[in-house]
Amino acid sequence: MDRKDIIDSQDYGNKAEAFEAFDDIPTNPHLGNTIGDVIQERYGRRDFLRGSLGVAATASLFGATALTAPKQAAAAGRQSRYVFDELQWGNDVTHHIAEGYNADILVRWGDPITADAPDFDVMNQTPEAQAQQFGYNNDYVGFAEVAPGRGMLCVNHEYTNEEVMFPGLGRQDRAGFEGMTREIVDIEMAAHGGSVFEIVKGDDGAWALNRDNPANRRITANTPMTFDGPAAGHPRMRTSADPAGMTVLGTINNCAGGMTPWGTYLMAEENFHGYFWTDVVDADGKPDLSLQQEAAQMERYGVPGRWYAWGQFHDRFNIDKEPNEPNRFGYIVEVDPLNPDAMPIKHTALGRFRHEGAETTIAADGRLVIYSGDDNRFDYQYKWVSADPVTEENSHFGSALLSDGTLYVARFDADGTVVWLPLVHGQGPLTAQNGFDSQADIAIDTRLAADALGATPMDRPEDAQPGPNGTAYLMLTNNSRRAPEQVDAANPRAKSRFGHIIEIREDGGNHSATRGTWSILVLCGDPGIEEVGAMWNPETSENGWFGSPDNCAFDSAGRLWISTDQGRNWGRTGKSDGLYALETEGDLRGHSKLFFRCPVGGELCGPYFADESKTLFLAVQHPGTDGTKDFAGFERESTFEDPATRWPDFDPKMPPRPSVVVVTKADGGVIAV
Repeated sequence: MDRKDIIDSQDYGNKAEAFEAFDDIPTNPHLGNTIGDVIQERYGRRDFLRGSLGVAATASLFGATALTAPKQAAAAGRQSRYVFDELQWGNDVTHHIAEGYNADILVRWGDPITADAPDFDVMNQTPEAQAQQFGYNNDYVGFAEVAPGRGMLCVNHEYTNEEVMFPGLGRQDRAGFEGMTREIVDIEMAAHGGSVFEIVKGDDGAWALNRDNPANRRITANTPMTFDGPAAGHPRMRTSADPAGMTVLGTINNCAGGMTPWGTYLMAEENFHGYFWTDVVDADGKPDLSLQQEAAQMERYGVPGRWYAWGQFHDRFNIDKEPNEPNRFGYIVEVDPLNPDAMPIKHTALGRFRHEGAETTIAADGRLVIYSGDDNRFDYQYKWVSADPVTEENSHFGSALLSDGTLYVARFDADGTVVWLPLVHGQGPLTAQNGFDSQADIAIDTRLAADALGATPMDRPEDAQPGPNGTAYLMLTNNSRRAPEQVDAANPRAKSRFGHIIEIREDGGNHSATRGTWSILVLCGDPGIEEVGAMWNPETSENGWFGSPDNCAFDSAGRLWISTDQGRNWGRTGKSDGLYALETEGDLRGHSKLFFRCPVGGELCGPYFADESKTLFLAVQHPGTDGTKDFAGFERESTFEDPATRWPDFDPKMPPRPSVVVVTKADGGVIAV
């Protein structure tokens, strides 16, 4: 199925579902020795397909006790580290939280976040108003604490769904964008990017937005930004509007992200390719790149996606007019939450790909390490290691720790070894003879450099969270395009619709190590259906298993929490997306419990613990959109006038609104204790 088939298909009820389907089209032509091949060699494909690994492999996943103890006896001797009554699974028009907890709406799409922002008027939106109001489809949430009970909330805005944003418009990618105008496009551009604003905890324990902080601001697709690192100023970064190649307008499709140890905000640019346009198409409506000088690079990155009509109104998004503009997106952007005058920086040394997350840690040797996945079928897992250790002197916005160091890509071997391959010009195949004239080319064409090194193609690597003692947890969300012959040790299932989680243990417990070991923490999906091949700790209940892990976070006690993004595939499980507590150690390793679930059609993002884990921020994006044809009693496409839910307002005059939820314990204590 190609792009035109996806757009025309009636199987995809909205743009969000179509985006997910676009990601199902691999752009990586180097599919030898994929992660599925490696897993097959390590564990044995037949065992995975029948849903049982055998004694040795099961012990490596869950520990020997899980093999021998009867469930009733085992339960009596095991104590979960997560103390809460598990939530019942389901799917309906609102959100749900485990008993004893509050889940309150903190901020919604359109809420004014600056002192002079106008109130939200959904029937009369303007670009100017949206640029001062909370943006659309909130994804990553970070928090920069200023003082106890006070800090700056940092939220990504990934993309827009015009069919539920604008009255009378409908889904535009299917309609050839015939209803789009310059003003609607400009509203969409203002709804992208991020929001930075102060929140304060009141005497009653409730958090609230403080609109009067002058540092509150929106970051949009038009916010001026600069570059640093090897690609800054390179000829391939220059455009007619920026002949120096040093200044770019905006950031787009900001999915997950991270916070630096010094409190700055990292925004990950993910599916940037979808925003670029061309007027040159073939008879099937597919972009014709034959006239493009960088056609091979564009093809590898999926440029132009033509998901939006921005290129019809803004030349910089039309590759026929500005062929270098795509090279200026796909990076990690650093923002200083406390200084609105500091121009955001795109750090090109961290590589250009569809970044899912930028999770940071300080390694045992003191150096800064950032893990980031490339969220596409059959693409790669990366990490950045700074050249110097983190010190008081270099812990600041624009630090050289984000430009001076080494970017690595992962190779997962069948013997359980993970090798981090350096993406360094002049080493191995990364030479001018192979098309890499300098480190700038590696920064711009990171995917091609990783191809040349023989990295392991993965099942959509999404968030990657560094943990204690040199561990890291990789979310492999799904890959329905993986054929049986492409199954390997680290991606063990063909047509994997439910994903899995890999645990890495870096050598010496040091996150900056260039080698380590890997194992599978869980294989997601329903363990009761043999052909799914799911693997969980036997104590996991019907409520606790999940599909399509996406974002993750550790709380202050070092416990791992997982949020899910099933897209329209929630109809295969019957479960809405939600937040799960997942054991990573001991006899209950691989045991999961449901804590929070979204309204129908929503995806759960974040999560972020703050306030010594007495506060948990969650982001619910695109409520009322995904999979609404499977929603019992609704069973049709969701629109502005006829949405599947009107969460969180439940106002007949208001469509569903992406929102940030703040979770607290009813007694004000630490969550899950």
